[in-house]
Amino acid sequence: QVQLVESGGGLVQAGGSLRLSCRAPGRTFGSYTMGWFRQAPGKEREFVATISWGGGSTYYADSVKGRFTISRDNARNTVYLQMNSLKPEDTAVYYCAADPSLGVLTTPGDYDYWGQGTQVTVSS
Repeated sequence: QVQLVESGGGLVQAGGSLRLSCRAPGRTFGSYTMGWFRQAPGKEREFVATISWGGGSTYYADSVKGRFTISRDNARNTVYLQMNSLKPEDTAVYYCAADPSLGVLTTPGDYDYWGQGTQVTVSS
C-alpha cells in the first residue's frame, strides 16, 4: 500500500501560480510512475501530467502544456506540479497518483494508488 498526501492547493486569481506537492511518507517511490489528475464538479477525472521513475520523461495534457510543469525529488519522496498562468477552467480537485508500471500512463485506470485530492480554485 502506498499512501500519498497532497498539499499546496488554494484560491488564486487568473494568471497566478500555485505549486502542488505530493509526498509518500515513509516510502521510497523512485520505482513508481507518478501522475497528476484533476476533477471538476460534474466532470470525469482527467489526466494532467505524468513523470517517469527517474524524472527524465514527462508528458502533459494539451490543455496544460506550456503552463504546468511536473517534477520529482526521489530523495524527498515528493512529486510536484508547478502551475503557472492559471485559468478559471483549471479549477478542480487535483489528485496525485502512483503506479509501479513503466510507460506513459494517462488514464485513471493505469494507476493503483491515489491521494485524497487538493482543491484548486482560480477566480476570474
